[in-house]
Amino acid sequence: MRLLIVNPNTSTGVTARINAAAQAAALPGDRFTTVSAAFGPSLIVNDTDAQEATQGVIAAIQRHSEPVDGIMLASFGDTGAEEVRAAWPKIPVMGIAEAAFADAAQIGGRFAIVTFAPEVVASLVVRAKIHGVGDALLGVAAPSEPLRHDPAVVADLLHEQLLDLCNECASHGARSVVMGGGPLAGLASQLAPHCTVPIIDGTQSAVGRLRDIIAARRSA
Repeated sequence: MRLLIVNPNTSTGVTARINAAAQAAALPGDRFTTVSAAFGPSLIVNDTDAQEATQGVIAAIQRHSEPVDGIMLASFGDTGAEEVRAAWPKIPVMGIAEAAFADAAQIGGRFAIVTFAPEVVASLVVRAKIHGVGDALLGVAAPSEPLRHDPAVVADLLHEQLLDLCNECASHGARSVVMGGGPLAGLASQLAPHCTVPIIDGTQSAVGRLRDIIAARRSA
């Protein structure tokens, strides 16, 4: 399976985390190429950021000359998904929020999102509603302090705090927890052994769901 994985923001550190999480879900023979948006914000917070990032995503895909079986958009805003699907209608496209929410729905019951900064909480609630799982969302938990660090290092710096938030969500009735945001890629596997409910990594969820879509198309 050949995937092009695009981090819609321009943080190379976050892109490296996303790549590591995706490669951990690879099977023999898979080839994943992970790139940052060609230009745009280092962190997508508002609609203006998302509009600029979308153009950076399109440009990054246009620059990729090798054939691919699927495209992953590795931001929790699924940034550029509609535009990418319109431009490349024959290639499956999956955003990490779309994939993570589908996995949470498959587990069933109410779920929570744990994210890295309070300024992105509102947008994550919106994404859940857009993907039809708003009624199942128990809430979005985040550290109380605004983001003051490079997004590439928040998963390491806030490791214990994020684990506490996951367990707090579980104690309030969440049957699963979604890690909300590209900067948290790969963290779920570290936290899962210490949490009483499944923790979902959107990057790895998207790998799995693209694999299923591609296999179904090949067998059709």
